[in-house]
Amino acid sequence: KGLRRVDLDTTLRGNRRGLIPAPGRHWFWYGGRPFRVHFYRSEDTRGWVPKRTETLYFQTIGRKQSFLKRFVDEIVSCHESKLTVESYLFAHDEYWNRVEAYTPRLLESVILEPGEKERLIRDVKKFRASKRRYSQLGVPYHRGYLLYGPPGTGKTSLVSAMAARFAMSVYVIDLTNFNDRSLASAINDVPPNSLILFEDIDCMKSGKARDKQIDPVRAQLALGSKEKDAADLLGVTLSGLLNVLDGFRAPENVLFVMTSNRIEALDPALLRPGRIDFRLYMGKATDRQKIELYQRFFPRANAYEAEVFVEEHRWAETMADFQGLLLGLDEQYQSRSFELVS
Repeated sequence: KGLRRVDLDTTLRGNRRGLIPAPGRHWFWYGGRPFRVHFYRSEDTRGWVPKRTETLYFQTIGRKQSFLKRFVDEIVSCHESKLTVESYLFAHDEYWNRVEAYTPRLLESVILEPGEKERLIRDVKKFRASKRRYSQLGVPYHRGYLLYGPPGTGKTSLVSAMAARFAMSVYVIDLTNFNDRSLASAINDVPPNSLILFEDIDCMKSGKARDKQIDPVRAQLALGSKEKDAADLLGVTLSGLLNVLDGFRAPENVLFVMTSNRIEALDPALLRPGRIDFRLYMGKATDRQKIELYQRFFPRANAYEAEVFVEEHRWAETMADFQGLLLGLDEQYQSRSFELVS
């Protein structure tokens, strides 16, 4: 009660609309006392996504700090109670920006070898229930996962489903777009209870992969240039990556997940426990996986029909190849059904 000027907000809450205080001076009553709030909003248009900073100054009568602390605690509790348990995707372009078109995968839609998905989920559950134990032992509270194997085996899909299962948002890091400084800054802006995804970690310009990818001429130019330019040319170094994973500035209460097509290209320093705590190999699709996926697409089909289809399409070696094949078949089926109805 008491707010006099409001803005119609259609941007901060996705598809939902809300009335928020407009910049200026407002008043309201709380706990039998009058409050006055000064609201200031800046418009920062750096980068391609506008980012605005908001500042509020509260004033009331009295001298008891406990009253103000209770007021702030109620604001925080109200905010936390309204938080949705959804999983979002964020990409970094100077700022972390939410990807509006992202739809999380269902865990049931990711088909692995028997027991593998369950083992991964158990490990995440155990970690999330061990915060107090980590604190007692003085161990940084974060955990690293490595999903490796050929392209198209479902690594990214599993990450999406894993995040959705635990209502965690995914923050994607493409190391080719960072240097040591910008990586540390981006990681520092990731909130707790998030999943930080390093895609194709074997492509970074460090460790064994770096020896083959760094141009000696560019490296020499970098050494003779200004410090900032040198950092931009060299990209993320191995030491820079290790610092954000388990250095003094490493965030707490996050999952680090890395995907790789070539585990042999990764530096041994990156693979040690504390940086990578859980590994899962995701190879080419087995017949069992293909049959299960076929029956997920076509629930009325029996096992024999699925086996025949798998045998006739041996060229589809990965789950991505086989899923693409089933999508094409499903489109034909849906089109034929539409023609019959028409």
